[in-house]
Amino acid sequence: MTAPSYVRLKWNLVLTTLGLSLVPLFALGYVIHSEFKQAYEEKLTGNLVLTVANKRDAIDMFLNERVTQLQMLADMHTFEQMKDQHHLNTMFKAIHERSRSFVDIGVVGHNGRHEAYCGPFDLKEVNYKDEPWFHQVMLKGLYISDVFMGFRNFPHFIIAVKRQEAGRTWILRATIDSDVFTSLVRNVRTGRLGDAYLVNAANELQTPSRFGGKVLSKAALPADAGGQGIEIRRWASRGTKFVAGTTVLAHTGWRLVIMENPDEELSPLLRSRTLVYILLAACGLMIFVGAYATVNSMVNKLRLSDRERAAMDAAVLQSSKMASLGKLAAGVAHEVNNPLSIIRESAGWIRDIINDGELGEGPAVDDLQEALGDIDRHVERARTVTHRMLGFARRMEPLHEDVDLNMLANQTTSFLENETRHRDINVACELDQELPLITTDSNQLQQVILNLLENAIDAVGENGSITLSTRREGDRVVMDISDTGAGIAKELLPKVFDPFFTTKDAGEGTGLGLSIVYSTLNKLGGTIDVRSEPGRGTTFTISLPLNCPYFPGCKEE
Repeated sequence: MTAPSYVRLKWNLVLTTLGLSLVPLFALGYVIHSEFKQAYEEKLTGNLVLTVANKRDAIDMFLNERVTQLQMLADMHTFEQMKDQHHLNTMFKAIHERSRSFVDIGVVGHNGRHEAYCGPFDLKEVNYKDEPWFHQVMLKGLYISDVFMGFRNFPHFIIAVKRQEAGRTWILRATIDSDVFTSLVRNVRTGRLGDAYLVNAANELQTPSRFGGKVLSKAALPADAGGQGIEIRRWASRGTKFVAGTTVLAHTGWRLVIMENPDEELSPLLRSRTLVYILLAACGLMIFVGAYATVNSMVNKLRLSDRERAAMDAAVLQSSKMASLGKLAAGVAHEVNNPLSIIRESAGWIRDIINDGELGEGPAVDDLQEALGDIDRHVERARTVTHRMLGFARRMEPLHEDVDLNMLANQTTSFLENETRHRDINVACELDQELPLITTDSNQLQQVILNLLENAIDAVGENGSITLSTRREGDRVVMDISDTGAGIAKELLPKVFDPFFTTKDAGEGTGLGLSIVYSTLNKLGGTIDVRSEPGRGTTFTISLPLNCPYFPGCKEE
């Protein structure tokens, strides 16, 4: 698996974990918030309905009291008494002391003319026969008008009752104090955007609106005839949401409107929602950090496991190659040894003939002697190669003996001292004097070190250096053999232990040396690694256990 694949796997697992964790969390938060919001809005709506009902009843009671007062005055007094100005003034003063809701009071005859008037305006001679309210009260007996300007030239409304007395009809009418009535409506306002007002059938304000305008102007809430019960209406104006409760008053046909801004009323819920969002964000961050750390750890372990598995696969493949090579080497060695024996015997027979003098003497005989020498030398070289192949194929089992790795390194370097001196190669040994003895096969281990040193000498060529160093790492001992040769290309490093692979020039190496080293160390329970940088040299690192693992057939020294 490539590095980008591990990255994709990591983020897929992180996103999957986040999805499985956060989706239920946010779904639960959404459901809880929705249910709580619905319950809170229902409670607010219920409170608004209750407020509208209570205020409607209060206004109806106020108007009922005023109507009852006027009816009692009309029933308890005769027309003659009521049109007496002194008597009317006395009566109005007594009423005004108990309730300041009346601005003035007047007695109107059947012809519409003021018979008596008590109040701050000069209305005694005013005739109302052409006014709509006069005809309404004469027809119905009781009339509460809409707000209008009238002769007073300011917004007001009146309550008028009709009295029939001994064939005479007259009207007692009173103007209601608009400030008292407005304050009765206005004191129910809540919040910065709350409002409360009355409108008539034409949607004209009967009391001032906090934001909608003055009396007799059009109300902000769209006109709606509606029913007789309490209605809840919602709308938005200039980006601001409103909810309004409306209902019709009993005697006037006016509609009471109480408006609220739901955002203000829901501000505790909004604060709770913000807190919930912050908590959800914090939980999401914690889940993300936890998921990322966990998945990253898992992917790193998976990457390490894949690397170990790849190394094991490579080791198995290498072992398989070694087994196949062993069989091949045994067959090749036997097949080659037989012709070599015949060649050597034939060469010996020719030499015997020459030595017996049967061919005489001369330049041809000397050349023949030289040729026989070359034959013997090359046959011996071929026998050496086949011997190595047979040794590799037979997989000789290791001995168990105590070995001083430092001493073995010194002995092996001394074997090559003449060659390194001839090539002007400096061999340095940096050996750990506290290195413990190990249980292994000294002969096979010495052959490993010798092969590696020979490869290092070939790599350096001339005028270089080779360094052997030993150290202990836990329950293993380690030896590094470093050279200052040309190095090995990075793409060739995985192949250096393959049979018949060599970086030497054609005819200078068989490619079996490192394969034999790999196989030998594997039998001894050891490992070998290589590090190289072209132009700066190569380092082979062999690692051996303190105690060589037991193999069937192992021999104790």
